[in-house]
Amino acid sequence: MAVADWFTVARATAAPFVVLLFEWDFHGHDYWATTLFAVAMATDWFDGQLARRSGRASALGSLLDPVADKLLVLSVLVVLIDRGIFDGWMIAAIVARELLVSGLRLAALERGTVVHARDLGKLKTWAQALAALLGGLAAANLFDDAVAWWALLAALVLTWVSALDYARMAPSLLREQAAGEAQSPGVSAESTLSSSPARRQTLS
Repeated sequence: MAVADWFTVARATAAPFVVLLFEWDFHGHDYWATTLFAVAMATDWFDGQLARRSGRASALGSLLDPVADKLLVLSVLVVLIDRGIFDGWMIAAIVARELLVSGLRLAALERGTVVHARDLGKLKTWAQALAALLGGLAAANLFDDAVAWWALLAALVLTWVSALDYARMAPSLLREQAAGEAQSPGVSAESTLSSSPARRQTLS
């Protein structure tokens, strides 16, 4: 794996430790959990910089990067429901969107296409991360709960706005998949991926 991919793996690995720090009751635990979350999210910027400097982005990194982001951010958001910072319906709406989009990514992957995140998708991720950061600070009594709540509401709106692009692109993407299956009905998804490199398509 490339160095940028290791940053992605580190970000995903940090998620359970962030949750543990939020749940482990000791003096300043919310502060340390929020700090670790912020450091872990910063690796998203670093691995992007490394990929751009090298001039190449691996298919594995393109696939794992949004998964690591979702795992880390959603873990914090879910934990903060129990702390009374966020409402459950807000997190449920975000999770529903992420599951729908992940389903589209898997459908695209079956036909050998790695779906990249576009600028709007990245903005959505950072809006969620900012809300999670403010929520962590609110749990540590370093910030106002209401500010964190409104930040998450703004992130929720942006989350579903970015999903509209997927809704717009999904029919054509799935039609192409159906056409490909009709042309080679005896070829499995595994053999398709192994016989030809994954194509890349940018969505948000």
